[in-house]
Formats: sequence, C-alpha cells, structure tokens
Amino acid sequence: MKKYMYTYVLCVTVLFGTFSYAQQTPASTQSQAISIVGVTAHIGNGQVIENATLVFENGKIKNIGAAASTSTEGKVIDAKGKHLYPGFISPNSTLGLVEVDAVRATRDQDETGSFNPHIRSLIAYNTESKVVESCRPNGILVAQITPRGGSVSGTSSIVQLDAWNWEDAAIKVDDGIHMNWPNNYSRGRWWLGEPRGLRPNKDYATQVQKIQNVFDDATSYLKSSRSPKNIPYEAMAGLTKGTQTLFVHVNTEKGILDAIEFGKKNKVKIVIVGGYHAHKVATTLRQNNIPVLLHRTHSVPQMDDEDYDISYKKAKILTDAGVLVGLENSGQMERMNTRNLPFLAGTVAAHGLDKEKALQLITSNTAKILGIDDRLGTLEVGKDATLFVSEGDALDMRGNILTHAFINGRDISLETHQTKLWKRYSKKYSKK
Repeated sequence: MKKYMYTYVLCVTVLFGTFSYAQQTPASTQSQAISIVGVTAHIGNGQVIENATLVFENGKIKNIGAAASTSTEGKVIDAKGKHLYPGFISPNSTLGLVEVDAVRATRDQDETGSFNPHIRSLIAYNTESKVVESCRPNGILVAQITPRGGSVSGTSSIVQLDAWNWEDAAIKVDDGIHMNWPNNYSRGRWWLGEPRGLRPNKDYATQVQKIQNVFDDATSYLKSSRSPKNIPYEAMAGLTKGTQTLFVHVNTEKGILDAIEFGKKNKVKIVIVGGYHAHKVATTLRQNNIPVLLHRTHSVPQMDDEDYDISYKKAKILTDAGVLVGLENSGQMERMNTRNLPFLAGTVAAHGLDKEKALQLITSNTAKILGIDDRLGTLEVGKDATLFVSEGDALDMRGNILTHAFINGRDISLETHQTKLWKRYSKKYSKK
C-alpha cells in the first residue's frame, strides 16, 4: 500500500511541477502599424532584399521593399544588421499533445483502435504547453498538430503558437487525414524466436488490401443514403471531395510507389511523410506531383551500404529532381526537438543546397504542401504578419537569436521557462 501511495504522490508532484509555470498571456491584437527598417529580408521564396523595410498593419503585411523606396508607418523598429524571416512551420508535429512523456495523463497523441479518421487532434491541443512555448524563440510560429497510432491515425490541424485556446490557435481546421502505410519489410522478433534482421513482410499484400477495402467501403457509403450513420466514413468525405489531403506515412521504396498508386486509384491528393527512401523514386514523385515531408535530417543511416551523410543530402537530391520538399522532425523526443527545425534546414544547406532554398523547406514549401500558402510561408503583401527578426542567420544556432517575433501582427513574448532558468543560472558563478 505504501508503494502505491508513494507512486501516486510522485506522479502528482511531477504534474504540479510541470504546470507550475504557465505559458505567457497571449499577445494583444495589433493596435498600430509597425515598420521594420534596415533589415536583410529573406522573403521565403528564394529572394533576399538587403536594407529592406517591411510594414504591417491589422495583422497583414502592407508593404515590403528596399528602404530607399518604401515609406515607414507607425512604430519603427530599427533592425539594421539583422535578418527578417517568415515564421517557420513545423509539419507532422505532436506539439501540445504530449507534455511529459513519462506521465501518462499528459499524453494525448493517439487513440485506441486502428481506424480513426474521425479523431481530431485539434481539440486535444494544449495551448498552455511549455514545450510549445519553447519553440517560439527559435522562430517556429506555426505547426501542423498531428495524431499518431493505428492504420489511420486521425485528422491534423494547423495552428499558430500563441493562443488562449485551440479555437483561437486554429489556422486551418482538419486539413488532412494521416495514414500509416504497411511496411513491406519486418524485423525478426527475437523474443518470439524469429531470426534477427530485416526480411520481407509476408502479410504486406493483405495489409494493403485491407486498407483498400476500407476506402472502398467508405466511398460506397458516401455515395449512398449514409444510413445508418458511420462517423469514421463521414470523416473521410473531405478526401473524396478534394478538400483534404491524405498524408501517407511511409519510408520504403516499394511502399512509396504503392502509396502513389493507391492515391491515383482512389483519386485522393496525397503527401508522402517520412519518405526515407523517397530520393530513390524522385522521378516518379515529380511525375505524379507528389510532395514529400522529409524525415528528420539529423538522423543516422538505416542501411549498412548508405553514405554516412545520406540524411543530410536527401532534400537536395529531391529538390534538384523537381520534387516539392518540406522538413518534418518526428521521432525520438520529437516535441522537444521541434525547436531544432531551423537547424535541420541549416544542415541541408551545409551539404549542398542553396541557403535560400533550404529556408524554403521550412517556410514556403511547407506552406504549399499544407495548403496555407495564401496566408503564410513568405513575406509578401497581403499575407499574415507572422514573422520574426533575428540577430543573425536563423538557420545557424549561433545566429538564431530572436529580438522580435509577431504572429498575425501581434508582438509575442519570447520568454520561456528555459530562458528564465538561463538568466537565473547564468549569474550563479558571476563575480560579486
């Protein structure tokens, strides 16, 4: 009994310790025009404007151009020698769905069952998350909140990272459904006496057919009287209408090719997520106009015969082949590692891709893939004033030091639990 009581007290202590520091109050609505002057503006589409002026009002970019030909309005921010970027976008993220991995009560990224297209990640999104807050000082201002688990995990939604609640945070609700494609290889389960190592998955064809059967049933249901009501099938209506995207999480060469054929057969718009071997089928991806949200750049090779730096080079290989590429950062400690998204792009730039093209992997390209490029992804007139000023190169951890950040024109706080601790302990050994 004492053992269980100790465990209970420990969990409660961890929970209260976790939430003792709440996120800052969201910023107020923009009340006056703001001009950022003298800055090097990285537009997000490959263009750079030196000594630029950007003006935004009522949450929208009003003007941008060379300082000599662009008039300022309202409050002026002198950003001479600094860099201006569109807010970075993190796709395929579980930000706000899990706070502490070791505490079950804070984990809400998946549901029981294998077929859950009707599960909506948005309503589980925690705007008070300290992990969400910690991403903003590195320039990540927008994220696609994505469920996990099962064959069909559920629907994702796109949010901005400074809000009172999920309703305020939402940018695009239920943008797509996420499917985990079967793996055509399996690893030997040594605990069951199976040989170690990779081998063909003998159930692969059956698993793929099972997915097809579900889609056939859903299509038939949506074309019928829809009685009795089937909530999971109802949730798939956006796929058949073309208003939603099917995000297929798949890594193997054969799996990617089969997923492409699946999308064509069912006439649904698909995006490859992960795509570990996508570079091997780049031509097919381009020919079918299939974008890729590429797996974490900072990862080691999975195959013995691969180059040690293959993960660093894939984005360039795909980009050079004409594939629309964005970067995602799922994997171990993915929520905490979301803050490193700009440095994934920096690594890609260090391995051959032009710096401004690397920037597009976390701005305009991702915005296009998620269908929000009419509002976000570039610094263009009429788009949301979701942007930030950095002292140096934002794709380099040495230069990624934000001085100002705005979401929809709102001047957001860059203070976090981590920055408070940094300030506190930086004085610990200072001379008195």
